[in-house]
Amino acid sequence: MNLNSAHESFRKYLKKENHRITPERFEVLDYALNYKGHFGADELFLEMKTNHSNISRATVYNTLELLAACDLLAKRNFGENKTRYESNYDRKTHDHLICISCGAIKEFSEPRMENIVSEVAEKLGFETSGYSFNIFGKCTNPNCKLKKNVE
Repeated sequence: MNLNSAHESFRKYLKKENHRITPERFEVLDYALNYKGHFGADELFLEMKTNHSNISRATVYNTLELLAACDLLAKRNFGENKTRYESNYDRKTHDHLICISCGAIKEFSEPRMENIVSEVAEKLGFETSGYSFNIFGKCTNPNCKLKKNVE
């Protein structure tokens, strides 16, 4: 994944908002955008530590908030009282199916959803800046097991 334009967007955002431009913030950016799937701040922190990063937990948490604010990451809540993130960089709009038993998350794209969002917003006098659509249910995976520890 070529991250040059993501780096440039983040650098411009940090400068515009008067935040310090540090190598650690760009290290978090790289790990976050290369992470496969949805992740929590602690998961990203542990992955970085596993790869011998000297990053602090506070830097990870604070940088993830900045990355969400500049729209390189999307913040998600899948009903588990935990903020999760996913890359917005170079990705299509998509929605989620979430299993309430095992926690599996399936992404899907349905063009009609964007039309419905636009129609509802127009009807109610809103200009959208984005949307999040999550469907909760139980998956049909025969190996689906109830999560013992919901974080």
